[in-house]
Order: sequence, then structure tokens, then C-alpha cells
Amino acid sequence: MHSRKIIGYDLSDSLELKGYVRALNKAVYQAKNIKGLIHHSDRGIQYCSNVYTQILKRKKIDISMTEENHCYENAMAERVNGIQKDEFYLDQTFDNVAHAKRAAKNAINLYNEIRLHLSLDYKTPNMVYKLSA
Repeated sequence: MHSRKIIGYDLSDSLELKGYVRALNKAVYQAKNIKGLIHHSDRGIQYCSNVYTQILKRKKIDISMTEENHCYENAMAERVNGIQKDEFYLDQTFDNVAHAKRAAKNAINLYNEIRLHLSLDYKTPNMVYKLSA
């Protein structure tokens, strides 16, 4: 949350666990240092699965989950989702998964590299991420 940079994501046409695991593995691979990392999520079945939680435990990533699917406890993720939908038009219907993946990749790049954040003193997430190295 420090830099707000999106470092792990996966877009899939299903809610199967493998997409969530791919996103987690991408995030861990991209992260500079996972020591002290906290994985915060809602209580979706994928995040609560034994496979997913065992990956987090093996990598010594602390697990934090919302209570009773209360969206205010996951406000940061909800805000990022809202920005992606409202500012980068990811709430539209796409022709196919490949088109949706290209749009998501472009939106995340704009979010990380171009969009300035008031909470980051008008820096981009990538600028803050690089400065924290």
C-alpha cells in the first residue's frame, strides 16, 4: 500500500483459483522485498482456500481479511477498482478476453506510470515504488 503500485494482477474469464494464484505469484516475483508483507483481501472463497493460504504461509506473508465482507475494510482495493473502472473505462463490455487483457494492461500501466496521486504528493505509484528501493 505504501506506493499504491499494482504489481500483481491476472485477468481471467472465470473465478477459478488458478487466476488468483497467478496474480499472487506475479506480485511476489515483482516485489523487491516481501519481508513484513501483509496480504489483505475480502473473504472470497479463492482467498480462503487452503492452496492460496498455504502459498502465503510458505512465503511468510501475513494474512489479513475483512470481516463479514464489509467493503469499508478493504477501502484501498475498492478505490483502485473504482479508478480502473471510472477513469480507465474497465467497466465496459469487451469483445473477448484478449481485448479485455490488453485494456487492463494499458489501464494498469497508466495508473502506475502516469496518474499522479494526491496521497503520494503528486507522484506516480511507480515513482514512489522506485524511491522506496
